[in-house]
Amino acid sequence: MRGRFLGLLAMVALLCAACGESTPAAATSSTLSGSITVFAAASLTAGFKAVTSKFHHAHSGTTIDFNFAGSPTLVAQIQQGATGDVFASADLPNMQKLVDAGLVEGAPTVFARNKLAIVVAPGNPKRITGLADLGRQGLVVVLCGPTVPCGRYGAQALANAGVKVAPASLETDVKSVVSKVALGEADAGIVYVTDIKAAGTTVTGVPIPDGQNVVASYPITVLKGTRNSPLAKAFIGYLLSTDGQNALASFGFTSP
Repeated sequence: MRGRFLGLLAMVALLCAACGESTPAAATSSTLSGSITVFAAASLTAGFKAVTSKFHHAHSGTTIDFNFAGSPTLVAQIQQGATGDVFASADLPNMQKLVDAGLVEGAPTVFARNKLAIVVAPGNPKRITGLADLGRQGLVVVLCGPTVPCGRYGAQALANAGVKVAPASLETDVKSVVSKVALGEADAGIVYVTDIKAAGTTVTGVPIPDGQNVVASYPITVLKGTRNSPLAKAFIGYLLSTDGQNALASFGFTSP
């Protein structure tokens, strides 16, 4: 009798061990599959690529493609019928255009915020210390165009500082401003702090005081007619998760 009792105990122990081993596998399994295309503001390039790398660890059977450009350019593409699943804008007004046109699925959610900074050549050879210096005669300054979020934010910051600037050019997205300064085609520009961080040693950043700065809000939503709503919603959910927010924070974004 004692032998049979011990045998039953051993069998129960094995069954319990088997149950314990199956739980983690079930928790980490993913039913997500297929691909999505994310239309995202140019300033999100580095941050979104980092987030996607982490997302794929949990959902290896998925593919996320990106179309990075200035927010108004992306809005125009979507309005003209471009195929996509998710839209992430660098401002609320451009997102609202798609909401008003009935081209989104559900209400947009703000997933990150950003601030502006002055981008200059490595080592800051022109000794630029603030927005007031951008009005100096002979200084070549490039800005984003007025319909681009970084252009509108930049204009607000200059107005806050009481500075007038005659830009050498108006760019279609923030990455073009960074590129011109990095290549020596311009002395300075106004971009996001995240763009300077992503550019590494190719440029230097000059902070803008909070009293003159502008906080940029980044909304995101699933596009109407998405081919893969579960994956699109999962990607947005990951951006809002602790892991997603930490990945964005490493590039200078702040939580909504």
